[in-house]
Amino acid sequence: MSTTATVARAHLENKLALAKRCSREATLAGAKAAAVAAVASAVPTPASVRMLPWAKANLNPTGQALIVCTVAGMAYFIAADKAILSLARRHSYESAPDHLKDTSFHGGAAAARPRPPAFFRP
Repeated sequence: MSTTATVARAHLENKLALAKRCSREATLAGAKAAAVAAVASAVPTPASVRMLPWAKANLNPTGQALIVCTVAGMAYFIAADKAILSLARRHSYESAPDHLKDTSFHGGAAAARPRPPAFFRP
């Protein structure tokens, strides 16, 4: 096996390990948020069914469980998505190697780029 293949394989394994760690962190963040949201919505839902006549007439136990599960599910996906986005931001362009940061066509510094017309400038 050549050195290039070994380096490429090590790079891919490193990226895979990073992706697994990021997904694990996002899953844990989502589970924590879901647990908090389930408790936060499970307390007032039965209390409102006991106190409010409309809720007593219209929310059976299945409806109450649906409310709690929906809130927990939404909290899970929102927290997991926020965690994934923050981790992606952390590992994105700013942490890229220098040879990948230069996206100019000419390969020069930012000062070598032509400036836009004055009416486009802030």
